Amino acid sequence: MSPDKEHLMALLAQIAPNRYVQAVLIVFLFLGLAKVLDLVLTRVVKKWIAKTRLKVDDQVLEILHRPVFLSIILFGLALATERLGFPGTIGFVTLGGLKTIAIFYWALAFTRFLKLLLRLVSRDESWFNLIQDRTLPLFNNLLILLVTGLSIYIGFLVWDIDLTAWVASAGILGLAISFAAKDTLANLFSGVFIMADSPYKLGDFILLDSGERGHVTNIGIRSTRILTRDDVEITIPNSIMGNTKITNEAGGRHEKFRIRVKVGVAYGSDLDKVHHVLLDVANKSPEVCKTPEPRVRFRAFGDSSLDHELLCWVEKPVYRGRVLHMLNTDVYKRFAREGIEIPFPQQDIHVRSVSADTQTSVSEKNF
Repeated sequence: MSPDKEHLMALLAQIAPNRYVQAVLIVFLFLGLAKVLDLVLTRVVKKWIAKTRLKVDDQVLEILHRPVFLSIILFGLALATERLGFPGTIGFVTLGGLKTIAIFYWALAFTRFLKLLLRLVSRDESWFNLIQDRTLPLFNNLLILLVTGLSIYIGFLVWDIDLTAWVASAGILGLAISFAAKDTLANLFSGVFIMADSPYKLGDFILLDSGERGHVTNIGIRSTRILTRDDVEITIPNSIMGNTKITNEAGGRHEKFRIRVKVGVAYGSDLDKVHHVLLDVANKSPEVCKTPEPRVRFRAFGDSSLDHELLCWVEKPVYRGRVLHMLNTDVYKRFAREGIEIPFPQQDIHVRSVSADTQTSVSEKNF
């Protein structure tokens, strides 16, 4: 027992000779100490930190607040347990449970702190080029695995569990798991490769080879989640994502997305007028980007029409449906006002009359 603990126990023995009363006094003493520290953190330190320009210190205080408060209480409960002098098994289980609770809360706090640190590093590429927004989910998941493994290891030490047998059987256990959970392992490795290669990142608008299209909301170790335009979340195993064709509509030099308005005009139309009207419609639309500029292309001589495309850009791929609807509506109304005909598929049938002598000759041959 340390000198401080001996001094505390001697002081309590003078106040109350009964060990049960001493245990209660220890619990109340540390509860009061935790409350005083809580008031200091929330009313003094927090107000002082709020005056600084940095937001990181506020987040760090929020992360450490609860674990520190609970650690003081758990330490008091541990001292009270030692003072009560429970039999071996009961005392061991009680102290082990208190230490396990402390490990759990500090593991959560440590994970949150390291995630905060990773976010800060990812915002400044001059520090570490490896940690960026696109690779942040990979490091977050690796961080969770590392902290979880370390917490389990410390928990085994707290409960006096011998790890030698576990390490010896790890090879056999790993072989059995590799056969029993091969799909899970495939998803795990595919998730790591996806995060490292980064064909898409959080917030990107992607189109899968199977037809699903939506925002990437989560990139996990096992699966990827996308939110479709119907507000439906789809969870796709990473083993499938790693072996399918993915169109990242938000990739490239910028997030802008080009839409194509296909329209046909009748043969004989004034093409210069058609081009001017289409460009005017695009330039007057508030949703269409001014840079790059809209453009018109005469694509083909169709069966019933002269086929054109109006090419213009929108800020994000998610705007495609709404802007396409607006442009189609505006083009149809402007063509109607300007007298530009939008033809529909049609065929010309030529009927040729046959003379009476030819009909008689044909009838005789058939006979």
